[in-house]
Amino acid sequence: MAEEILAEMVANVWKVVVKDGDTVEDGDTLVILESMKMEIPVIAEADGLVTIKVAEGDVVQEGDLIAVVD
Repeated sequence: MAEEILAEMVANVWKVVVKDGDTVEDGDTLVILESMKMEIPVIAEADGLVTIKVAEGDVVQEGDLIAVVD
């Protein structure tokens, strides 16, 4: 079953660490967000293939889809 990774706050996408189609494991960092001069890692919570839904420089709102791990 696919695991959707959602933004927990309004933030800028500072760095995308993985690429579409990469295999990730539970605990791997997928994306690093920046909010109020703090870096917030977005972590995979399941093993599988990742599909990234954001790009560096994007602004995400709370609840926006960042990635899907299938």
